[in-house]
Amino acid sequence: MSGPASADLWISGFLEAQAAELDASRNTCLAYGRDLKDFAGWLTHRGLTFAAVGREDVEAYLVSCDAEGLSRATRARRLSSIRQLYRFAFEEGWRGDNPAIQIKGPGRAKSLPKTLSVAEVEALLGAAQETGRTEADRLRNTCLMQLLYATGMRVSELVSLPVAAARGDPRMLLVRGKGDKERMVPLSPPAREALATWLAERDTREETARAKGRPQSRFLFPSSGKAGHLTRHRFHGLVKELSLAAGINPARVTPHVMRHAFATHLLEGGADLRAIQTLLGHADISTTEIYTHVLEERLRDLVLEHHPLAKDG
Repeated sequence: MSGPASADLWISGFLEAQAAELDASRNTCLAYGRDLKDFAGWLTHRGLTFAAVGREDVEAYLVSCDAEGLSRATRARRLSSIRQLYRFAFEEGWRGDNPAIQIKGPGRAKSLPKTLSVAEVEALLGAAQETGRTEADRLRNTCLMQLLYATGMRVSELVSLPVAAARGDPRMLLVRGKGDKERMVPLSPPAREALATWLAERDTREETARAKGRPQSRFLFPSSGKAGHLTRHRFHGLVKELSLAAGINPARVTPHVMRHAFATHLLEGGADLRAIQTLLGHADISTTEIYTHVLEERLRDLVLEHHPLAKDG
């Protein structure tokens, strides 16, 4: 059996299989698609096709990515995308081999996750209460930030929360994460209070909209945009606004940094690494273990600063 006639058909067939058989998330499929389209463009420029690619061609592509100044993480991800494509092609009988399987990737640079201090998070939470054009905006912003810090949710999980998950003053939220996997995350008292206050405001606004003939939203944070809920991009911008209001450099703060802060502060407080893995929705404990390095670095600094034998003289 020969493969599809065009690169677009190779990519679309691969992505459909990832979504249908492996429950790959939309964001994962989009990332695969971007990487493979870039590779396809590089091949086309050289008169090559997916079907005719050899190991040396994949290696040459990675060299060109390096020459473009792409990071190690980006190059490693692109190699992984190419490997996955050809593994699928081999299983489908489109190729008799996987030309990328024996190529050693550049690896990922081991960098510690950026995080925030407890005081900085408290400043952001305070800024959320004061930032917004209307009282409704301020209540929404407060709820968003309280939920983000209380649960460590990914930004896509947070903005797409269904309103049904928030009914009944819940102590726990059911979150649907990567691969459509569900997990329960507990809510702190401030988060529950912010959630109840925003929910009452949201329901009032939705009832007014319904009276005007507009359909009601199924999301906790509704929006008039195509997605029907607050977008990741808008929330990312909102976090930058709150950073400025809190007197923190906006370059240091993103929704994902808040997720890192959630995990780091739990670990510093004595939480078990396995529990943090469950709360974050990590499939592999090795992903969670990076937070131990953050704690180790802080403990080392603590010893160097306060231990009498560490002081000069």
